Amino acid sequence: MKKKQNIFLVGPMGAGKTTVGRSLASVLGSEFYDSDQVIEARAGVDLSWIFDIEGEVGFRKREIEVIEELTKMQGIVLATGGGVVEEPVNCNVLAARGVVIYLQATIEQQLARMEKDKRRPLLMQTEDRRQLLLELQVKRDPLYCSVADYTFTTDGRSVKAVTTDIMHALDNPFPQQSIAEEEDIS
Repeated sequence: MKKKQNIFLVGPMGAGKTTVGRSLASVLGSEFYDSDQVIEARAGVDLSWIFDIEGEVGFRKREIEVIEELTKMQGIVLATGGGVVEEPVNCNVLAARGVVIYLQATIEQQLARMEKDKRRPLLMQTEDRRQLLLELQVKRDPLYCSVADYTFTTDGRSVKAVTTDIMHALDNPFPQQSIAEEEDIS
């Protein structure tokens, strides 16, 4: 019997990784995990607390452990945190243990989706969200591109349309053209 493949979603905050991941898992009949939620559940506190007490270094250490553990599972859909690609060990593990899908979103789309978000530690540490997102994009986009097997844009697209496109790509070695949009992911 063929083993189910793992699907790992990478991309910036606000790209729709958790929303699309849940949809993909439902369609595939797979377990869904969000690495940030797993870290919070294990720590018993939210990410902001971890960043405040342990700093980004402490958070990244926790993230490496969770990514290592979750990627050993079979047939899961995993939404990763936006900075997962900053640790080469995470990139290596993701690329070796599943199909990596990069969900792209413009800065404008990210800002719109996270307008009222108070749970993202990096956003809470700045007054200029646009500038922070631009800096993160410059730093992380090449890393997302280098680890991704497929890339999909989520701007103005429905969860169903993005999920359908991903399913076509997984069934066919040549990614399909975009399906007509319905409702936006946000």
